Amino acid sequence: MADIAKYLEDVKRYDSSPNEKAVETIVKYLGIALRSRDASLVSCSDDSELDRVRTGFCVKKLGLDADAAAKAVAEVCEQMKKDRNKNRVTFYYLLAKATGTMDKLA
Repeated sequence: MADIAKYLEDVKRYDSSPNEKAVETIVKYLGIALRSRDASLVSCSDDSELDRVRTGFCVKKLGLDADAAAKAVAEVCEQMKKDRNKNRVTFYYLLAKATGTMDKLA
């Protein structure tokens, strides 16, 4: 399994005391995708990628409806807009936090 310490450090830039179990669950969920630099990042300018995040993570993993998923993704893109490279683990963590669905990860 990937070392979660580096992902925790990135999450801490947005949440000073992150839920470590949730971060670990996200890392496990993403699995092998985190080995590829491209797959480990989220591009807020790529509509097809954002659609995959909405349907693959927000709807299937977090149980959100399509509207809530779209709103949450837009919110996290805005929150992370200063980051050129948006870490996928952090992005997913912030999605769960913004939608109150952290319990689905921990």
